[in-house]
Amino acid sequence: MWLQATLLLLASCVPSSLAIYRDEVNHIDYHHALLGLPASQSTFFLKPSAASNASLLYTLSEKSLLGAVNPKDGSLVWRQNLSRSALPVAHPSAHGLLRASEGTNALVSALGDYVSSWSALDGKLIWENWFEGEAVADLELLELEDVSAAPATKDTVALFGGKAGVVRRLDGDSGKTKWEYLDESGDIPIQLSSSATEVFYVSLQPSARKGYRIKVVTLDPLTGRQTQQQILSSEGDVFSADSVLFVGANTASPIIVWADQSHKTLKVNVIGTKQVHAFDTDNSSGESISSITVHAPKKLESLPHFLVHYETESTTWAEVYHVDLTSALVSKAYELPRLQGWSVFSTSSKDANVYFTRITQSETTVVSSASHGVLGRWPHQAPPMEQALHSVSEVVAKGDTVAVRSAAALASGDWELIRNGQTEWTRYEALAGALAAAWVEEDAQEDLAHQLEVEGHESLYGAYMHRVKRHARDLQHLPEWLKGLPKRIFTSILTDEVSNLDGFGIVRPVIVATENGRVYALDAGKHGAVSWKVKAADTESWNVKAILTQPGSATIHADDGSSVTLDVSSGEILERTPGTTKIRSVAVAYGDTAPVTVGIKEDGAPLKSVDGQGFFVTLSDDGRVLGWAARDNQTPAWQFLPPPGEKIIHATARPSHDPVASIGKVLGNRSVLYKYLNPNLALITAVGESSATFYLLDAISGRILHTSTHQGVDPTQPISSAISENWFAYSFWADAVDSSSAKGYQLVISELYESPIPNDRGPLDSASNYSSITNLPLPHVISQAFMIPEPISHMAVTQTRQGITVRQLLCTLPSSNSIIGIPRPVLDPRRPIGRDPTTTEAEEGLFKYNPFLEFEGKWYHSHSRDVAGIKTVLSTPTLLESTSLIFAFGGDIFSTRVTPSQAFDVLGKGFSKLQLVMTIVALTAGVIILAPMVRRKQINAIWKASS
Repeated sequence: MWLQATLLLLASCVPSSLAIYRDEVNHIDYHHALLGLPASQSTFFLKPSAASNASLLYTLSEKSLLGAVNPKDGSLVWRQNLSRSALPVAHPSAHGLLRASEGTNALVSALGDYVSSWSALDGKLIWENWFEGEAVADLELLELEDVSAAPATKDTVALFGGKAGVVRRLDGDSGKTKWEYLDESGDIPIQLSSSATEVFYVSLQPSARKGYRIKVVTLDPLTGRQTQQQILSSEGDVFSADSVLFVGANTASPIIVWADQSHKTLKVNVIGTKQVHAFDTDNSSGESISSITVHAPKKLESLPHFLVHYETESTTWAEVYHVDLTSALVSKAYELPRLQGWSVFSTSSKDANVYFTRITQSETTVVSSASHGVLGRWPHQAPPMEQALHSVSEVVAKGDTVAVRSAAALASGDWELIRNGQTEWTRYEALAGALAAAWVEEDAQEDLAHQLEVEGHESLYGAYMHRVKRHARDLQHLPEWLKGLPKRIFTSILTDEVSNLDGFGIVRPVIVATENGRVYALDAGKHGAVSWKVKAADTESWNVKAILTQPGSATIHADDGSSVTLDVSSGEILERTPGTTKIRSVAVAYGDTAPVTVGIKEDGAPLKSVDGQGFFVTLSDDGRVLGWAARDNQTPAWQFLPPPGEKIIHATARPSHDPVASIGKVLGNRSVLYKYLNPNLALITAVGESSATFYLLDAISGRILHTSTHQGVDPTQPISSAISENWFAYSFWADAVDSSSAKGYQLVISELYESPIPNDRGPLDSASNYSSITNLPLPHVISQAFMIPEPISHMAVTQTRQGITVRQLLCTLPSSNSIIGIPRPVLDPRRPIGRDPTTTEAEEGLFKYNPFLEFEGKWYHSHSRDVAGIKTVLSTPTLLESTSLIFAFGGDIFSTRVTPSQAFDVLGKGFSKLQLVMTIVALTAGVIILAPMVRRKQINAIWKASS
């Protein structure tokens, strides 16, 4: 206790944390700004302006994030979240679309009923438009504008699907509708295309026989009026929209491509003509063709050439076709060889020249669309390459040679840029789908933490003797330590780091599980670099419920009841356990020997009993809160149901590691308010039509300890909560229900005490123990509310090893894409209202209450970063009492370390080791030089005195 008292005194003598300093950015933290896996039809290289010599890489990902990436290093230039603006529509097939034209500083995107235009240079919004109840099916830019239009803008033609197909031309400057064409025939709208003088609307017309006929309606680009209609005989081949392989390509000669059901015949129509060209598929592999993909340039000046990519289960090959602009004839030009394994193709063009880039497992090749001769071939530097799903390329011709850079989306969820066969960078976009994370537990670190915990509970003499024995055992590592000592001394003097904190758990690795079945290990010592990754589940929709770590291993639990155990150092799969019952969560019970994991079924019941003490509080799908004994859980010990009209949306428990350094709060007059410390608290959030109620329950008995109800609450807005020690907090949006109520986002903080009277322990003052079932006292609750400027989507609390350091309330701000840490003293509900604090209150640290809580800049742990999409924030202690680690995931990945009471147990950056060493050397030299002189002077003084 003497050690805790000393640290508590030190922590109270320093001010609250100043969050993160500018020179600490990218030093104590790391950030992965993610987009998600790029969509194949909405990813491309583009020069953002006519004056630009360099291209950026643009994409609209499967996470509905629009962004620009620097191809040089893979850094994110800007991004926008389209899902924030798109309204939900009843079209499950609605998908994101992105279009752009070379030389214009504008991108046009569509998602659902939302169409918008963005600046290609900086991502600023140019215009936006909503079409309620209609989903955009296709989007195209008109290459030729009206004579009166500005040359730097291009109008957009959008196809909206629904009960009737609607084609609209949108102004390139404002997004306003210039004209619209309504198709009330009942045909299925498919896509749009355009030529230099016409707009083509392609739909599927039901045939009297089985299948559909392809209908092409030609529209006047100036008025939107129908000028021509053609129906292609395809009813024997086309049975759904997916049967049409391609619509569009070069606007000088747009085409429609489809194939028969057996993929034995490829059919091509040049839009605007009636003729359908049929080509037999040259498949001699003996395997059926699994997919056909068409690649073609989209620039007006490009040659009308296109490539057809064929895939079977084990081979791939391609054919290149040419279109004669004069006769509209389509001819097969040449073939690209059949190769074993996978291949992906991409198209790029420069002026009229068209290039096709092929990426395989071992090499990258480039050919011209005019001839089959290979212009460039580059073996991959580190084969074999993971399977690529699709890619985009940019080819630069240098005389008779070419250079190419390709951005490939891999099946693992990574996004790689390959320059002439060499991987330049990798963006781990699968991390955007992170579902669970946990810190790695290291054997040595856990052993030291255990030993320190033992010493903290010993007497002064016992702790001293325990430490002496521990250091004696450590002598076995002395030879190795002495061997590395010169190097450590030399590097520590020359580096800026005051001391190496690695041994104090500052750079703990993190295990992250993603929704596509992958597991990543992030190395905090290398700014969050991926040290290994592994495919742990053969699925693309892995619903991970929890990751539980032990020294040397980590176990990942999925919702189907299965689990997989990995080696945390290498990612090697150690064990797999199949699932038998679907679960909604995972609980941890502490038995006699080691922690035991228990799956919680959808009805809230545990899957098994545990041979040990413990208690579970679970949620069921029908909105009940249930309490279960860990040893005998056949029937719930209690259940809690909210009143009619309310629905439970969330339950919050105290963190598993939540130590209490002091059982009371010392007031300014030296009296004590004793904290209500119940380790079995659960905070239940229930919402009604326009209300929110927060229930504080005792988890053992199910008894309601405190209830708080708020009216005028919008349940569609974020509602978050956190609980720790003797306090809890929650946030919500409330509308004014009368003249005295507040309107806006609110943050409520409540503290629990045993009694409102200082130095009083309440009804259990003299009791040595109590029962949660029979004589559980109610807490004295002090609450206060604050108006905050923006919503909070998630709350957590900083954790330190002994709980001495002042805690922070960690809040995720989705509106500003930030993470802040609000110091607990700021949220003290005992702050005086309407007056300045008295002398004793000021000595306690209280200051005048202000109903509006402005988020100060020094609270932002994310600094000026745009940390987007965060769903969960984790905190864990280190071996330094002053320091807590934070890890946030769910969209971006962000991690940092915080010192809420400043680093009182670590030397500051102003401390100079070199200066200290030089001072010691100078003093030593002075002593050596002056010692003989002083000795001689003393002897002479003695002789003079004797004479």
